[in-house]
Amino acid sequence: MKIVFFIDQPPKPFPEMDYLTFLLAILQVYKALCEEMFWDTTVKLAENMTLECVYPSMDTLTQMEWFKINTTEKESIAIFSPTYGVIIREPYAGRVDFLNATPPPNDMTLSFNNASDADVGFYSCSLHTFPHGPWEKVIRVVPSESFEKAVPSNSHMVSEPGKNITLTCQLPVKWSVQQVTWEKIQPHQIDLLTSCNLSQGRGHPSKYRRQILSSCRQGMGSMSITVPHLMASDSGLYRCSLQASTGEGEGFVVRLTVTDGKTDNQYILFIAGGTVLLLLFIILITTVIVISYNRRRPRQKRGLFEEFWNTQNKASNNYRSPVSTNQPSDGATEDVYVNYPTFSHRPKARV
Repeated sequence: MKIVFFIDQPPKPFPEMDYLTFLLAILQVYKALCEEMFWDTTVKLAENMTLECVYPSMDTLTQMEWFKINTTEKESIAIFSPTYGVIIREPYAGRVDFLNATPPPNDMTLSFNNASDADVGFYSCSLHTFPHGPWEKVIRVVPSESFEKAVPSNSHMVSEPGKNITLTCQLPVKWSVQQVTWEKIQPHQIDLLTSCNLSQGRGHPSKYRRQILSSCRQGMGSMSITVPHLMASDSGLYRCSLQASTGEGEGFVVRLTVTDGKTDNQYILFIAGGTVLLLLFIILITTVIVISYNRRRPRQKRGLFEEFWNTQNKASNNYRSPVSTNQPSDGATEDVYVNYPTFSHRPKARV
């Protein structure tokens, strides 16, 4: 009988490089799972909604694509090429389309029809341009009940079209501010204008459709943004949010009104028309009062005249000579004869 013994040998250790690669892979997965999604615009879910994607530069567009960002992948929705046109992916065909039939080179806004709760989530508008390369904007769609309600403003600023305006948010001195963000608030969406991490001195570039100028430097007593070359569409609410490393936070909201020439002319015409109507009303009232007074005054004069006349007649009657009682009672009167001299009607002799 032959007995054979098998001796298990320990596995060979991985090379040091393999351990490092594995560790980096785990860190990347952990970072991807734990990292919070950063978005540029928040949109309120509606049956008919639009996801705005306007490239702020005039670079040459080579291709763009819309994605829905799921947990582990990006789902393609639509793609546009200046050369080959538009393609809508099958799950979204008939429900989404570009807002404009012929999209302009820098406006890739996507329009939804009959949107539902399944359309809540994150979307990506990815552009490839020349010469600056790729550009991406992330949009978050939230349920209507989760969207922020009306926000009261702390101050009001008025400016004219074409001018530059600077909105300033004073930093508190009672605690150290770590993060500062400026947003534009609209009834259906909230756009991030700028985000600045003061502790790192690093800011997030704005994906807003208008050029926004800002600075992100530590040690400043305020955080300002400048909106150049104002337009009427720049009117609205602008919010500055401050956050400290301890979790404390504050907010400041300013309402901006940009008046345009058409509005000013209408306002002037309205004021002028109101003034004219007021003057006409005053003239009408004055005319009625004068006519009423003039009609009443002759009656008063005539009444006084008649009263005076009656008084005079009564007085004259009182002083009249009494009628003679010797007059016959039968009403007979005596004839009165008057002798008138007669004159000759012969013509005078001429000398």
